[in-house]
Amino acid sequence: MAEAAIAITAGIIAGSIALVGFGADSVIESLSGAILLWRLQSHEVDERRERLALRLVGACFLVLAAYVAFDAVYTLVVREQPEASFVGIALSVVSLIIMPLLARAKRRVAARLDSAALVADARQTDLCAYLSAILLGGLLLNATLGWWWADPVAALVMVPIILREGVKALRGELCTDCQ
Repeated sequence: MAEAAIAITAGIIAGSIALVGFGADSVIESLSGAILLWRLQSHEVDERRERLALRLVGACFLVLAAYVAFDAVYTLVVREQPEASFVGIALSVVSLIIMPLLARAKRRVAARLDSAALVADARQTDLCAYLSAILLGGLLLNATLGWWWADPVAALVMVPIILREGVKALRGELCTDCQ
């Protein structure tokens, strides 16, 4: 939750929708983790609990996609120009390093537990890393070249990917490259 607090605070200060959205992604990531902890409390193979956990993770994807799409379009329409955020740049670099490592660890645990919900959660962590890269690119282009529109455009590119993973999770399907 520290990542979320830093991103949202830095986003509000800089006026960066991308940073606030990144912070919201961190909140959703934490919610997803809480859902998975609930699912893993049962040591028995419980198909109903597994399906429900997978659907809840899928719903988190859809909420994230809606939020990213709305904020990106809004930012472009109103031509909202954020200030440079060096705190946001540093946070996105740290996240870009840590998130792929965390996703890999989640996939290993998911394989041992045979948990589709944990695989979906690992994919969500991968998406957080992608969003970190997009955020970093947008913040750097804004800070160095003044291209305020770079991060909302890049975020819009991610929306179909996030939606696809959310729909797959809701259907109980695994992404093909998660394992």
